[in-house]
Formats: sequence, structure tokens, C-alpha cells
Amino acid sequence: MTHDPVWQAAQHDHDSVITLTRDLVRLPSRGGIDPYGPALDHLEAWLTGRGLPARRLKGPSGEAVALVVEMHGAQPGPRYVLDACLDTAPFGDEAAWTHAPTSAASDGGWLYGRGAADSKAAVAVFSHIGVRLAAVRDRLRGSVVLLFDVDEHTGVFGGAKTYFRDAPPIAGVMIGYPGGDHVVVGGRGVLRARLHVHGVSSHSGGSRPTPNAIVKAAELVQKLRDAPLPGPAQAFPPLPKLTVTAISGGEGYSVVPDLCTVNVDVRLTPSLDDRAGETLVRECVRAVDRRWPDTAPTHVEITTRWPPYALADTDPMVRELVNAATRYGLAPSPKIAGPSNIGNYLAGLGIPATAGFGVDYEGLHATDERIRLASIPAVQAVYHRTLLGLLASR
Repeated sequence: MTHDPVWQAAQHDHDSVITLTRDLVRLPSRGGIDPYGPALDHLEAWLTGRGLPARRLKGPSGEAVALVVEMHGAQPGPRYVLDACLDTAPFGDEAAWTHAPTSAASDGGWLYGRGAADSKAAVAVFSHIGVRLAAVRDRLRGSVVLLFDVDEHTGVFGGAKTYFRDAPPIAGVMIGYPGGDHVVVGGRGVLRARLHVHGVSSHSGGSRPTPNAIVKAAELVQKLRDAPLPGPAQAFPPLPKLTVTAISGGEGYSVVPDLCTVNVDVRLTPSLDDRAGETLVRECVRAVDRRWPDTAPTHVEITTRWPPYALADTDPMVRELVNAATRYGLAPSPKIAGPSNIGNYLAGLGIPATAGFGVDYEGLHATDERIRLASIPAVQAVYHRTLLGLLASR
């Protein structure tokens, strides 16, 4: 690899990638908690200062939700997107961290800090790849887009949705989630619902008891827990899953509650798609409602509907990523992830996406989130080489 220009570029950029990652980690950008402006401002200045003009995308309320850089080759061709989020998970118990969540401290070959793994290191890597590709755009066929979004860890995905909603045709998206053991080529889908369970209010000390919405909801929770789920689908190992994730209702002590809300999260696979998942939930609801004839029917509110997806091994992105990784001494295997991700949303738009190949990490979303610094150059080289392959002039 000594004479490979892509590998040489990654080695040359290594210190600069670490510096940018550290700068971004030091700017707190917890989803729904911190203002995103400082991180967006710093990255925009870095990109613009290196000849990559970035435009800001605005959300419905006029707030900035993403930075976008577009680079066009000399010849028309496919458009690929490198996507990494700038917002992060919360800190948790800061006192439990070995190094403060925004310290960006280096210790034993690891860089600590919230967002180092998910996904500020990817932002730094993709930014440097953008600089490298811009220098050879006259040899490229097609376009590369850098998408650095916020509002991801809130689950709203405001930046990504704003960009992809009106984007021109896209051949594929590579999302910089961390981890070098796999190229994530799919994931379980998700169906989320709020179940508004009704009872009849009355004084808790009254002589005539009325149907209690919380008791009815408890019965529904039990029914959902015991609901039978199908087995695995062919070539899609993760199993479907149904989980009650929240329950709320009632207030004070003296009122029998007439409303209780239950949140349900259903992880979908080809053997339990969104329609089958919704049918399952509604059947459980109807069975419990029949046992409570003196109450209003439970209202089922569907809040999220993302399909499961899986890319074929022959997909150009998957093929180029795996080949490039092999070239640089890595051996990631294609994997269908259990958790859903923005790739599921993109699948619903008909856009293929890989949702994970990146730096080595520990403590994702947990105490002492950190990345292994020595893993950065190979990740940069793999993505750089992948894009050169996908956009090679014919």
C-alpha cells in the first residue's frame, strides 16, 4: 500500500481528521438539548476554507437542520451521498465518565467523547474525502454529496428528510455509522403506535366502581406481550419483535383515570411487514376492547412506518465497499442489523443505503464513548476508493 495514492492521502490526512473530530466533539450537540449552531458553524467554516462551499438546509421552523456540499464530475453519471450526523445522544451521568463527554481526550490510542463514534469521526473523514475528490473532479463521472445532518438522535431525522424529500435521483447513500467488522446492508423495519386506552372517570372513593383505563391498559400490555410472532424470513436472520416501551395515564389519587396511553414498538422483517404488524396490534386491541364493553374503543395512532430492507451482495455500493476494504487489509462482512436506521427511511423512498462501516469504537451511546484512532486511515481509504470506483469515467 506504500505507493497507493488513496492510502497515502489517508495517512497524510490522519492528524487533520483527528483535529476536526476533536473540535466537533468539544462542541456539545445533543439531539433536542443543545443548540446545533456552533457545530454547524465550525464545520461550515472548515469546509468553505478548503474550497467546499456548504449550503444550509432549513427545517419547517427556519432552523438549520443540515449542511450540504455537492461536487459534480466532468461527466454526467450517478449521484452518491455520504451521510453522517452532527448531533449526538445525551451524556448520561457525566460523573461516571473517565474523561468528560466534551473533553475529546486521547488516552491509550482512543479518543473519548460523546459523538466521537456516532458520528463526528465520520463527519471528519467524509469532509477530508470531499476535499480529495474535489481535486480530481475532472476525472469523475457523476456527483458526490456530503450530507451532515442534525435532528437525527431525536428520532425526527429532520436534516435527512429535508434533503431527501426534494433531492434529484440518487444511486445510493453510504451512512457513516461506526464499526469495521461489517458493512450494514439492511435492517429490521419499525412500526410504532400509540394506543389510547379509554376507561370511565369517577371518584376513587365512590360506592360504584367504574372501568379504570390503567387496569384495561395493563390487560392490553399483557395481550401484546403474549402475541405470537412469526419466525425468521429467508436470507433475513433478525426476528420480528414487539415491545411496549411507555405507559402513561392518570393523575393524583382520587380520580379513576379515563385515559391511558401505551407506546408500542414493533420491529419488522419480511415475515412481519408493516401491514401484518399493524393487524397484529389491532387484533390485540379488539380482543381487549371486547372484554371492556362499557368503555370507548381504544384508538390506535400509528406514528412511524419504516419497511425492513436488505441490499443484495451484488449492489454496486456493497461490492465496491467490500472490495476496497479487502484491498486495505480489512474483511467486513455484509450484515442485516437488528435496529432500524435512516436506511429504512431511505428504503421507503426507493434509495439503496449502507448503514454502517466506520471506525472502531466502544461505548456507543453509553459512558466513555470512544474511537480507536488507528482505525481512521483505513476507513477513509475504503470510502475514498469506493467512490473512485463508483464514479470512474467510462
